[in-house]
Amino acid sequence: MLRQDPLPRIADLSGEVPGSTLKSRSEVPLGDTWDLTPIFGDDASWEAELLTLAACYEGISSFKGTLGKGPHELAKALEFEKSLDASTERLAQYAGLRISEDSSNSKALDRDGRLSSLCAKISEACSWVAPEIQEIPDEIFDSFLADPLLAEWLISLQRLRRLKPHILSTKEERLLSLSMPAIGGHHETFSQLTNVDMTFGSLTDDRGKVVELTQSSFSSLLQRPDREVRKDAFHKFYDEFTAHRYTLASSLASSVKGDVFLAKARNYPSALESSLFPDNVPVAVYDSLIEAVRSRLPVLHRYYGLRQRVFNLPDLHVYDTYAPLVSAVQKDVPFDEAIGMVLKSLHPLGSEYTETLGRGLSQERWCDRYENKGKRSGAFSYGTYQGPPYILMNYKADVFSDIYTLAHEAGHSMHTWYARRTQSFQDYHYPIFLAEVASTFNEILLTEHLLAETKDPAMRAYLLNRQIDDLRGTLFRQTMFAEFEKLTHATEESGAALTLESFRKMYRGLLDSYFGTGVIIDDELELECLRIPHFYSAFYVYKYATGISAAITLATQVLATGDTERYFGFLKSGGSKFPIETLDEAGVDMRSPQPVNAALDLFDRRVTELEELLSTPGQAN
Repeated sequence: MLRQDPLPRIADLSGEVPGSTLKSRSEVPLGDTWDLTPIFGDDASWEAELLTLAACYEGISSFKGTLGKGPHELAKALEFEKSLDASTERLAQYAGLRISEDSSNSKALDRDGRLSSLCAKISEACSWVAPEIQEIPDEIFDSFLADPLLAEWLISLQRLRRLKPHILSTKEERLLSLSMPAIGGHHETFSQLTNVDMTFGSLTDDRGKVVELTQSSFSSLLQRPDREVRKDAFHKFYDEFTAHRYTLASSLASSVKGDVFLAKARNYPSALESSLFPDNVPVAVYDSLIEAVRSRLPVLHRYYGLRQRVFNLPDLHVYDTYAPLVSAVQKDVPFDEAIGMVLKSLHPLGSEYTETLGRGLSQERWCDRYENKGKRSGAFSYGTYQGPPYILMNYKADVFSDIYTLAHEAGHSMHTWYARRTQSFQDYHYPIFLAEVASTFNEILLTEHLLAETKDPAMRAYLLNRQIDDLRGTLFRQTMFAEFEKLTHATEESGAALTLESFRKMYRGLLDSYFGTGVIIDDELELECLRIPHFYSAFYVYKYATGISAAITLATQVLATGDTERYFGFLKSGGSKFPIETLDEAGVDMRSPQPVNAALDLFDRRVTELEELLSTPGQAN
């Protein structure tokens, strides 16, 4: 039952660009980097643990044939496997974070490669465990569960037993374990191509400064007030993807084919159902999300019309949809000031939450703050049971949304902090469905705090615009991505070919629907589907949309009543229950349309409020 954890929440690798003005990793001040010594004091300690793990993992075979003999034998095997899992998790966190610092670091790449190879061997060695547990007759298995020896394993054993129709024979499980590195090879191809080999050049921004165009700086440039800068950045960026479009399309097609193969191999009706089954999420939740969001697209189109009027543009391109509508609030916010803003906004959660997070971001150096050569772009939180819940940022003081990114990743990290203090190792790891609730909850509190603090109409307009764009990106955009994933996998399952042209056609249809007739879709944007890293972890992105919907309901409860008990119950639950059940106990029924409709209603209200505010003379750009 070695856990196959999802990838940490990441964007692409930035890669090193020739002539780069970015600092190398060795030039970054220590205080701006994360402190990984709580995991391993140095690389040598990591190497020692890797050797220990390599020397002991085959011991799992000594339990083979004993799991059905009694609760004592089963408990011993599970505890041994847990020790392997705990060691692997620690090794993977350190190796992953080191490679995230600088993807061109050959030693880090070597560590990661050797660990990946060992993990494949461990997975193969443990591949018989689940089938043997599934072979225990029902009446005997039920008697085992009633034994106090297995009390701490009750939840994980029940979940494993639920997978019985999809667990294969020992030989078949071994073959699947051996094949996983090959099946997942397209992910590494995508990363190396987009993050190491591809370069995007540079451009002169609205301040007359030559700016290196990277996957990290791209988002910053799209938020600049000068349209020519946005346009130049957009076309330069996609020129590079155009040059590699066939390779990228082949890589994405391989990813979809791998998903479909694994679903068929494990006897699921479809790849979508295979993905939803472990969380016990009904397909109806996925489908109703798409249906609800599509029904409210006219409000989104209305918002784009507002943008065109405020910017006074003859036409609106997609690269015009990210710049803030109120340029007066463009200012630099240093990282330490951003920490203070986030902590103040989280005051409703109490002192334990805010003081713990404050120490983590400052004295304990959970966060790696700024971009450097070769560092992963975007942001993620990577927490484990034994190590701190680290945060990777590529913080830019001139990108106001980076404050929201910090609040978002802090939500993930504090979710891990509470879950691991409350749950056993085997039950602490919450699913992504729940993770996106905690992160977006923090963003909502940040918005409400900032709106309450400001009396400046221009600042208020900016904050409203920020929340609208957050909802647009998290609710509408991620649902569009979810629909694309459903279409691509259904295409493969139908026997039709997945080619560059079929990807472009499917994605263009979605772009036309979600942006509407009032926005010009540049042809290059059809290639956006080839650069989204989440598509290599299929059926993940819908959880952003359901997450923000649940978070809005929870935040409304906390702010309206001041009662945080149910919310902390949610944080502490970890993975001890299925996500729908966990949210239900916190007061959010995801089986009903209410949470998604509440989020869509909030979007509608904010657009209306912004329209009214910007219709007042002096408030527009």
